[in-house]
Amino acid sequence: MVYILSAIVPVFIIIVYIYVKDKYEKEPKRLLLGNFALGAVVSVLITTILYIIIDRLFPLDSASIFQQFIKAFVVVALVEEFSKYVIVRYVAQPNKAFNEPFDGNIYAVMVSMGFAATENIMYVMDGGLGVALLRAFTAVPAHATFAILMGYYMGKAKFSTNRFTLNLTGLLLAVLFHGAYDFFLFIDFVPGIWIGAFVSLIIGIVLSRKAIKWHQENSRFKEV
Repeated sequence: MVYILSAIVPVFIIIVYIYVKDKYEKEPKRLLLGNFALGAVVSVLITTILYIIIDRLFPLDSASIFQQFIKAFVVVALVEEFSKYVIVRYVAQPNKAFNEPFDGNIYAVMVSMGFAATENIMYVMDGGLGVALLRAFTAVPAHATFAILMGYYMGKAKFSTNRFTLNLTGLLLAVLFHGAYDFFLFIDFVPGIWIGAFVSLIIGIVLSRKAIKWHQENSRFKEV
């Protein structure tokens, strides 16, 4: 129980944070919970199936920088972010409660935190409280950051005539930052290269904060 709590506490801290940032028109709690559950179950299931297929068709060499690049950006980042994207795109975005651009941020984060909760529980049950502490300040906020970057554009897409391009931009931006973060961690045989993961994460966090602020300032429900 301690392991499970240590795995999910950082997830719910981020959920509370993004919920508070939704200043002007709160989303239905049932819909938020539903998106979280879909992230925790469906996104993880999609990711697992795709991982198995890719691993059998294209086994990668862990000592090759190029192949680790492919693993980071395609096998992991694209697969995981796509598994979250499809839920935001086909469940959250069409819903009538998705009625302002900021909603792209909050629904993407809910789906991503569902995914992160399941992933974190598995890692912590295997690695212990040390892993829980490390991931609370790295992997979990990283998932939230990727979600906000994706959700920013998906929020704009809902109210644009250029929906396809904006949705795709959100997905690709999440993949870019996710892939960069993982790539620097995967090539741990290069001394000190892991620092690049934290640099990419910090840049992502800065951009995410700006994305949240932009949608807040341009909310249709903001009183002028």
